[in-house]
Amino acid sequence: MPATEVCTTRHAAKILGISVTSVQQLVETGALTAWKTTGGHRRIPLNAVHAYKLSRATNGDTADELPAQTAKTSILIIQDGQQKRDFYEDQIASWNLNASMAFCSNGYQALMEITRSKPDILLADMPMDKAAGQELINTILTYPDLSDMHMAVVSNIEQESPASWAGLSDGVVFFSNPVNLDELRGYLRGCCAGQERVRRTAGRG
Repeated sequence: MPATEVCTTRHAAKILGISVTSVQQLVETGALTAWKTTGGHRRIPLNAVHAYKLSRATNGDTADELPAQTAKTSILIIQDGQQKRDFYEDQIASWNLNASMAFCSNGYQALMEITRSKPDILLADMPMDKAAGQELINTILTYPDLSDMHMAVVSNIEQESPASWAGLSDGVVFFSNPVNLDELRGYLRGCCAGQERVRRTAGRG
């Protein structure tokens, strides 16, 4: 099938006006047909996406009438490679976290996005040297209103000990590259659960 006739879960989510996680659930329930590439990335026929959108419109369904969800935990990922972005997108979406994802390709772009949207979690899989990575993280740590943001760095720490990233906050979590998916899933689930507790507490205040 020509590449122009298929789309990613993220593209399908934009067309349908729903979250990537919701698209993932539609695929798992069979409401949307999809398959995986040899690299493990989901691909969905565009005609299937548009047919599903048309069926919702015909039935009078809207995005507001989808099952209600609590506020999502926002995850910002720094990664400049599209293949690695697709990898993170597909993996994290498959874990059914109540979370949204955004991507930045470099540290400068990330700083702009962080100050604009104040994400809950920063995952920095940075194609930069250690000094540049330290500068980025330490710059973020200077913003008082970002003190509650969870931060994780993906680095080749088998060759350089995490202790070599001197001066960083003890709260910065390190993952070796390639990242262990079980460890990353546990970390993100813990962060999302913590954010949900914060939201519930704030709602009672």
